[in-house]
Amino acid sequence: MNLGLQDKVVIVTGGAKGIGAAIAELIAQEGGIAVIAGRSEADNNKAVDAIRKAGGKALAIRAELGKVEDCKHVIDTTVKEFGRIDGLVNNAGANDGVGLESGSPERFMASLQNNLSHYYNLAHFALPYLKAAKGAILNIGSKVAETGQGNTSGYAASKGAINALTREWAVELLPHSVRVNTVNPAEVWTPLYETWINSLPDPKAKLASIVSKIPLEKRMTTSEEIASMSVFLLSDKSSHTTGQIIYVDGGYTHLDRSIS
Repeated sequence: MNLGLQDKVVIVTGGAKGIGAAIAELIAQEGGIAVIAGRSEADNNKAVDAIRKAGGKALAIRAELGKVEDCKHVIDTTVKEFGRIDGLVNNAGANDGVGLESGSPERFMASLQNNLSHYYNLAHFALPYLKAAKGAILNIGSKVAETGQGNTSGYAASKGAINALTREWAVELLPHSVRVNTVNPAEVWTPLYETWINSLPDPKAKLASIVSKIPLEKRMTTSEEIASMSVFLLSDKSSHTTGQIIYVDGGYTHLDRSIS
């Protein structure tokens, strides 16, 4: 399907690995220009090289997204290079395990800074260009905002706020025809997920337990499945869709997980 993304410029935070990389790759496959922003210069460049070798267009920008000045740098660099911004994918973040009892007020605030602040900061700095392009913002959230998980207060608070900001921004930007939506994954096999599983005493048993509770086909969601929905929501094919929080999770969040 031609999604109408030819030569459109889309920033993808955390676009070097996992879900972000799958989104960036699909943007490029659809003829768009993927701007990958993240803290690892080596990972960013590797992802961009892969896209270019496949015939796509991409740019890498190193940024510590928890810093306001780095968020502004991402926007300024993108505009200097391409003269426009058509889409913003807020994806970067990590489930950092800052719990109510195991954490601290300082660690909680740091978690919000690392997992939430850049969603606002990037959208704020990109806004004039998104208005000019009648572009789209796509936020990547998490089922944790709705289900809870335990021992991850900072991450859960950030993801809950992302759902709220999606609706708030959708309303604020209606006069400018800038659409805002969120995709919420549940259990997706990514490098971060693999690292977490392998840190447990019995990774194989834990993974089998998790997969058994995913209603549709008893399998993990793939990064490519998250990317397909995300890029569709960025495109003109979803031109009358805004303020939506969409769960791409095999029914994990809302269906009865006891179903056999």
